[in-house]
Amino acid sequence: MTLLQIMPDADSDRIVLRTTDTEEIGAQLSKRGIVFDRWPLPADGQAPTEDILAEYAGRIGELNADGRYKHIDVARIHPDDSDPQWPDKAVAAREKFLSEHRHAEDEVRFFASGRGCFYLHLDGEVVAVVCEGGDLVSVPAGTRHWFDMGARPDFLAVRFFEEEDGWVGDFTGDKIGAGFPTLDELLATS
Repeated sequence: MTLLQIMPDADSDRIVLRTTDTEEIGAQLSKRGIVFDRWPLPADGQAPTEDILAEYAGRIGELNADGRYKHIDVARIHPDDSDPQWPDKAVAAREKFLSEHRHAEDEVRFFASGRGCFYLHLDGEVVAVVCEGGDLVSVPAGTRHWFDMGARPDFLAVRFFEEEDGWVGDFTGDKIGAGFPTLDELLATS
């Protein structure tokens, strides 16, 4: 379920807006300079990277009509209960982006399957955007944010980068993320 929850940055318990209406989500994000779109789900969410990129070639071409994204790839993380080290790998992957950071370029993600939550720290508020399969979000360069993939990470996302190291975060040192509900907590109150 795609979800938007807006809270004051000084009061994570106060919910200003909570909605699953994708039109309202798009409108609220647009007012804040965030691009949100919906694309069709892939025919096979487990397909190899080349097939996923080929399936979305037309939409990727439209999004990248100006050629600014030089590196487009697929990130996937799926639970592997047969791997005894999976729980540790999942924790390490999740913790990497739970702290507030920003990027020198836009962070553009299309979720072909699974889910993740972007927490955008904007002008006195935190805007939590739970993205699921079919959701595309573009977080403008310099936007303070953090990302939670949940206690059991599971997603496939097409990523767009201007530079090869565009995903590297500039961490702010602000511990704000620790005071807000996690992805799992947001979904538990649905």
